Amino acid sequence: MRRILLTAAATALAAVTGLAAAPVGAATVPPASAASSETPGAPGAVAGQGGWEAWPTPASDLPAGSRCDFPVHLEPVVDEGQRRVLEYAPDGTTVRRAAFRGALVLRITNATTGASYVADAGGRAVVDYRADRSQTWHAHGPVLLGVGPNGGNLPRDLYLVDGVYTIDISSTGYKTLTLRHGSAEPLCAKLA
Repeated sequence: MRRILLTAAATALAAVTGLAAAPVGAATVPPASAASSETPGAPGAVAGQGGWEAWPTPASDLPAGSRCDFPVHLEPVVDEGQRRVLEYAPDGTTVRRAAFRGALVLRITNATTGASYVADAGGRAVVDYRADRSQTWHAHGPVLLGVGPNGGNLPRDLYLVDGVYTIDISSTGYKTLTLRHGSAEPLCAKLA
C-alpha cells in the first residue's frame, strides 16, 4: 500500500492520513482515458499499462491538534503511485476493490519550527470499499497512517506503519490497525 493511510496511494493517502475522503473518491469511475486493452471498454484499466493508472498524492496540511500538537505539512518527494481497479459494483461505476502500488516518499514537516522527517510510505495495498463508505486495507510495506483524537485504536499521532497488516476504516472514519507482523512508529515526537 503506498499511501499515507493517511496511504498505499494518493487519495488513498487521504483516507489513511484522514486528510480528505480521497479513497471515497477512489470509489468512482476513472477518467475516460482509462480504457482497457485487455478488456475493451472495461472501466479502470489503462491501455498498454496492464490496467494500472497514475494515482498521485497531493501535498496537504494538517492543523494543530488533528494529528500532532502542531500544524503539519505533508509533501511528496517521490510520487510514483498507481491504482488498478479490481472489481466494480453491478452499477459499473462504483469501485468495490482496488490495488495500489508504487514508490512514495513523503517529507513531513512541523509547520511551526520547520523540523522535518522523510518517510518511505511506498507500500502496497488491496482496498475493499463498502456501500456504507467503510474500507479495509490489506497492506504490505510502509504507509503513513494518521489517527485523530479518539479516531482509532491507536492514540492521536502520525504513524509510519510497516509490515503485514490491515487497516479497517469505519463509515465514521474510525481506524483500526491490526498488525500481523510489523510496527507502528509514532512520528509527531520526531518533529517536535
